[in-house]
Amino acid sequence: MGISGGKDSAALAVYLKDKYPYLDIEYYFCDTGKELEETYQLINNLEIYLGEKVVRLKAIEGEHEEPFDHFYKLFDGYLPSSNARWCTRMLKLIPFEKFVGDDPVISYVGIRGDEDREGYISRKPNIQSIFPFRKNIWSEDVINKLLKNENIPTIAKLYKKIEDKNRLEKVLGIVKKPLSVEFTQEQKLSELLDIGVTTFNKIVFGFLKNTDYPLAFTSNFPLVENEDVLVRDDIFKILEESGVGVPGYYQKIEFSLNGERGEYARSRSGCFFCFFQQKIEWVWLYEQHNELFKRAMEYEKEGFTWMKDERLEDLKKPERIYKVKEDQLKKSSKNNNNKSPFLLDILEDAEGEGCTACFV
Repeated sequence: MGISGGKDSAALAVYLKDKYPYLDIEYYFCDTGKELEETYQLINNLEIYLGEKVVRLKAIEGEHEEPFDHFYKLFDGYLPSSNARWCTRMLKLIPFEKFVGDDPVISYVGIRGDEDREGYISRKPNIQSIFPFRKNIWSEDVINKLLKNENIPTIAKLYKKIEDKNRLEKVLGIVKKPLSVEFTQEQKLSELLDIGVTTFNKIVFGFLKNTDYPLAFTSNFPLVENEDVLVRDDIFKILEESGVGVPGYYQKIEFSLNGERGEYARSRSGCFFCFFQQKIEWVWLYEQHNELFKRAMEYEKEGFTWMKDERLEDLKKPERIYKVKEDQLKKSSKNNNNKSPFLLDILEDAEGEGCTACFV
């Protein structure tokens, strides 16, 4: 299990430790050398709760410079961006896959039930991702393979072996209906899950026996019985009740503008200069961690910037900070006016767990 320093991966570690204490889980953290101090504190707290060490992985061992700086120089000052995430590959993916080696491995991923994203799926055949917080715990590649029209007879046969007789006819009606423009894979998956999550998991587990996925080599997998769906509020509850705590950078800080009060915080873990940050988060960094903001500014040179439309030296100007905060107040006001149980706060969207958004 990858520990990013964010709330979701930390909560998943606690959740699995409490619910499945007999699972043999190794924990790791890919250290870029550019994390906030709260990240390291969270990892220390987790180690105490888990009674296990979180292995620190570094892309460059034995070097006198931090991993990010090593590759920053190697890429001639080219800063990572959403279109060229070399930091993810060099600082996260490669160290992780090197750590795993060629052993069959289950990678537990903390993507929540209220998030619509998949996360990283390794191209290495010996690594299989599982998503315990979701209704569908299986990765997209597994579902793609399972629900191919050519596998309809196989899946129907598996259902006939274990499905309740009272539901079998309905289930087979769905299973035998081929995928088409009118009946998509997403629809088929949703309907099968709605009939029975545990049964569907058993079908997938049985199907995997004839593949090369890591789970093909085990006779038992306890998460097959798991029907929990955890959302954002559950994550905070787990961290608070366990005593591990929520990283400090998620705590909202008040600011005032023309008599109005607003709030800002960080929405993700990862490097303090993560290019996925929103403008208001850069302002938060400037005002709450000014030295780190200055260090982030030092990387912007020779035409490379963290934001595609603005330099940090311009963002920190008083009139620009005023405008960013003004925009944040407007967004917050609009969000509050449209508040519903199904909407997340403007700063509490898919946090992505920093640059591990791409892989854990």
